[in-house]
Amino acid sequence: MKDEHLVLTEVTIDFPTKNGPFRALDKVNLNIERGEFVSLIGHSGCGKSTVLNIVAGLHQATEGGVILDGKEVFEPGPERAVVFQNHSLLPWLTSYQNVELAVKQIFKGEKSKAEVKDWVEHNLELVHMSHALDKLPAEISGGMKQRVGIARALAMQPKVLLMDEPFGALDALTRAHLQDSLMEIQESLGNTVIMITHDVDEAVLLSNRIVMMTNGPAATIGEILNIELDKERNRIELADNPQYNHYRSEVLRFLYERHSLPEKVA
Repeated sequence: MKDEHLVLTEVTIDFPTKNGPFRALDKVNLNIERGEFVSLIGHSGCGKSTVLNIVAGLHQATEGGVILDGKEVFEPGPERAVVFQNHSLLPWLTSYQNVELAVKQIFKGEKSKAEVKDWVEHNLELVHMSHALDKLPAEISGGMKQRVGIARALAMQPKVLLMDEPFGALDALTRAHLQDSLMEIQESLGNTVIMITHDVDEAVLLSNRIVMMTNGPAATIGEILNIELDKERNRIELADNPQYNHYRSEVLRFLYERHSLPEKVA
């Protein structure tokens, strides 16, 4: 029997506009197992971020809902940590202090001062940022900032890590390094991860399943692609892997043939 860890049932959301309700999502159904890595992909405006925000508790569904380990999601909570494209670090705090702030909020009264220190340093080590503990955000690169943001999210010990295009603003080389780090972390911790991406290669490289969204309005899940590649994935070896290229082609076919980019209104 499958582990029903995170369940989205008939998730529908309407946003008020001056012309009446705008239906952004319509009847989204998805079961995600514990430890799964799921990517959401689709054209801009297909509701990917809205799905993520509903799981995060930042939006309330108009109909349907989200259940995590048997409890309905109504509001944000530490068991669901979000990493946005913008790192959102506090500029006056060091890398260490940015992570420490989250740890102190989540584990208030549960960890001693020494335990907090060890835990913060452990999570910065996970993202290979131990060398920059005392650096301010202005003193480190964009990729390093994002590593600290991921460390802060992991330090909350979330059941589900929600990532909204976390590498979208980074150069290709930095992005590749962070993808590799994310694969290492997920293999080590076994977190459930839901990630939004526009990058087909990124989705195939990282995911157990790729959820492909139809165009909005009233967007929903068009297809789900199971990625049956080895757990340990090497991007260079995969470049010539027929199965990898088959998955890549399937996603591209969905995006550019079955659900091509909507024409812009002049």
